[in-house]
Amino acid sequence: MDMQTTGASDPSSSGAQLAHARQVLQTLTQRARAVIVGRDEVIELVLIALVADGHVLLEDYPGSGKTTLARCLGDSLHTGEGAAHIAAFRRIQFTPDLLPSDVTGSSIFELDKNRFSFRPGPIFAHIVLADEINRTSPKVQAAMLEAMAEKQVTVDNDTHKLDELFFVIATQNPLDVIGTYPLPTPQLDRFLFKIEMKHIARDAELQVLAQYPKPSLQMSEGLQRVSRDELLAARRAVRTGVHVAPAIREALVDVARALRADEQVLQGASTRSLVLMLPALQARALLHGRDFVAPEDVAALAVHVFSHRLECAPGAADKREVIERALRPSLEQLARLSLSR
Repeated sequence: MDMQTTGASDPSSSGAQLAHARQVLQTLTQRARAVIVGRDEVIELVLIALVADGHVLLEDYPGSGKTTLARCLGDSLHTGEGAAHIAAFRRIQFTPDLLPSDVTGSSIFELDKNRFSFRPGPIFAHIVLADEINRTSPKVQAAMLEAMAEKQVTVDNDTHKLDELFFVIATQNPLDVIGTYPLPTPQLDRFLFKIEMKHIARDAELQVLAQYPKPSLQMSEGLQRVSRDELLAARRAVRTGVHVAPAIREALVDVARALRADEQVLQGASTRSLVLMLPALQARALLHGRDFVAPEDVAALAVHVFSHRLECAPGAADKREVIERALRPSLEQLARLSLSR
């Protein structure tokens, strides 16, 4: 059932818009937790990225629940009649023999009309699962760059717009697995977060086995879903309604500059990463019941935003340690300030 029929009324004030946006996040969280057991932190990060209009890269070995999480998110969305021509969810299995046109689509000659027509590929969906993206060639990986950065694809010199909601969840296996290709730096920079999924706790694993033989996606049956328009409204509400103090922006710049100046870092964080991080901080603040970004938001997201963008020198400390070292002075300074409205 649509949340608009059961949730908040049509919001007119900033406070009502934020309340409705938080309800959207809570509905998505409830559905995801019903399907995915023992992954609360991962679920939170993926939903933050969705509302922040970013993309997510999930990394772990096969069988850790990456694909199930993406399918659950797609199943949580209903497009409504107005967007029925766009699928809520599409999965692209990346393989070594995949072609760029298999992702973006291609022009097909129609004999009856005597002309070429564009046939959209699976990337034309609201939520796209790019499964095992590092198992395909760099040429196909590059086909995702324009889509993720500009929400459009160009085929035969014609540009085709993707939907405003367009959101990519890519999965990859660790690079020491045979048959993988490292993602190029420009591709990595398109992802808001890189999330490493570890094995779940023993109790959670037992709970997964206890659900057998019922398919995991059926665990969310009967729970509310959200619409495309509600998600887009939540994005707008978060960007305009959650306060970001100037000190937060200064802290982000200082952290980035500290990373670039670190002797152990060969390539630091990009300015793009700082821009992408702002709505993510706002989304996390709202998810935790605040209308302003706090130092804890910066501390919680910094590693996931910066780690895949850094290139460290051989023998350097773990990337998490490098980021936490650069982050510490800024967090201490922020702790002494009042950042609320």
